[in-house]
Amino acid sequence: MAVDALDTRILRLLIEQPRTSVREYARILSVARGTVQARIDRLERNGVITGTGPVLSPAALGHPVLAFVHLEVTQGHLDEVGEALAAVPEIVEAFSTTGGGDLLTRVVARDNGHLEDVIQQLIQLPGVVRTRTEVALRERVPHRLLPLVRSIGLATAGPSN
Repeated sequence: MAVDALDTRILRLLIEQPRTSVREYARILSVARGTVQARIDRLERNGVITGTGPVLSPAALGHPVLAFVHLEVTQGHLDEVGEALAAVPEIVEAFSTTGGGDLLTRVVARDNGHLEDVIQQLIQLPGVVRTRTEVALRERVPHRLLPLVRSIGLATAGPSN
């Protein structure tokens, strides 16, 4: 779905001021409240906006250790391993990948011993051949989309902005 300049302005406000009302967004943007709401509804329907809940900190929830665990999977077992991963609460994300492994998971743990327990649980899943773990030392760039939205906004606004 293509987004236009108004869409990117709305997305920027949603990211920068997530607790603001649609009425206030409309005032800031100098457009009708109904226009802003219709745009937000369309962005949600088209999958551009995928959630509105709070962003939580695993560390503040008692899971300060972050690791990326690559899983090599027996051919033909990718779907069943993916389903099994969904049952492990410490896995906060999982992706099919190319390269050295078949799946890449983002795992959080209470401490290194807990991380080892989670990895042992993963290696025992039917279809998992081996794992490779990389522990994150420090977050250098937090998850963000605002710079991307700004970039898209500049591209859709044309050369005059």
